[in-house]
Amino acid sequence: MLHAHSRTQSHTLVLLKCNTRQRTRYVLTPTPHPHLLHEQIDAMARLLFVTSSALLLQAAMAFVPTSKLAPMPQRTATRSSRTGLRMAATPAEYKACYEELLTFADKNNCAPILVRLAWHDAGTFNVANAGQPFPARGGANGSIRFEPEIKHGANAGLSDALKLLGPVKKRHPTVGWADLMQAASAAGIEATGGPRIPMKYGRKDAEGPEDCPKEGNLPGANLPGQQTGPFDDGTPTPAAHLRKVFHRMGLTDQDIVALSGAHTLGRAYKERSGLGKESTKYTDGKHIARGDGKEGHGRKGGQPWTEKFLKFDNSYFTTMYDEKADPELLKLDTDLCIFGDEGFRPFALKYKDDQAAFFADYCVSHAKLSELGAEWEVPGGVTF
Repeated sequence: MLHAHSRTQSHTLVLLKCNTRQRTRYVLTPTPHPHLLHEQIDAMARLLFVTSSALLLQAAMAFVPTSKLAPMPQRTATRSSRTGLRMAATPAEYKACYEELLTFADKNNCAPILVRLAWHDAGTFNVANAGQPFPARGGANGSIRFEPEIKHGANAGLSDALKLLGPVKKRHPTVGWADLMQAASAAGIEATGGPRIPMKYGRKDAEGPEDCPKEGNLPGANLPGQQTGPFDDGTPTPAAHLRKVFHRMGLTDQDIVALSGAHTLGRAYKERSGLGKESTKYTDGKHIARGDGKEGHGRKGGQPWTEKFLKFDNSYFTTMYDEKADPELLKLDTDLCIFGDEGFRPFALKYKDDQAAFFADYCVSHAKLSELGAEWEVPGGVTF
């Protein structure tokens, strides 16, 4: 016997009065069980409520001036041939990431290695290949995070920088690796007392090891008096070597000197570059290396170019110019040539005497380097 409350089988018959062409008919039709009928009525009521609410909101918005409406975040969908669709970060997301990087670089005293990571990623650009499809032209595309590039000789130690940035990347998943590296570099400069650099974001990322450039794009150096022959690229002098490397990127003599000034930060480690001392009185862990006088050093060892190697200022130029500078401070042949070469010397003297001029020119050169070879997910890039 069928249960009285079965929703699938129990029906009642209802007489419906239908008027068709002036004739009245009575039709027997099944109607759902009352429980089903109540559910249908509820569903229709909810639909009417949502529809009427939307119409009321639309009508109300018609009376709100456009200037009073909060702007919606601008997102751009970008498609990769191998990784599919992903959303580019919004200006607010880039800003939040940058502000975290400022705190991160200051807290961890890691600005020098963050700057080096970004520069070595961007420094593979070849202006002669500018017309080639991305990322074959090299540049700031994040390819340095892959092998074999991260294991190139000039990149020794930079895997540590990638490990440092890993947790930041997880907290800001919409920010690509190429952007994250360049943002970390700019934040490192600002966190150590340097200027805020006018950066653009929205770079496309290289996608795998196949996008890595060949080795040999970055500058080398020697200790004064150690050079016994030409550099690996065949250039006979330090100045010629710097020009060959940086002019290949499309940078100028002024850019070379301004960017050299970033050696006010950091140290050379013998186990990485084969240059410098194992340790000095400035890198034994007891020296105050920050510009604000707070404790903070980073790892021990290595040889710095300046006494306050966690302070961004023009002391690199004053130290390189000073023949009586402490011999515990590093001077490479590629450092000394900026005062010895006629083309470099005017800029080096200018920056030695005028820190504000150095900061202004440095911002331009740093931003230029950070954009080499970049392909933008959003035309013209994103600023905040």
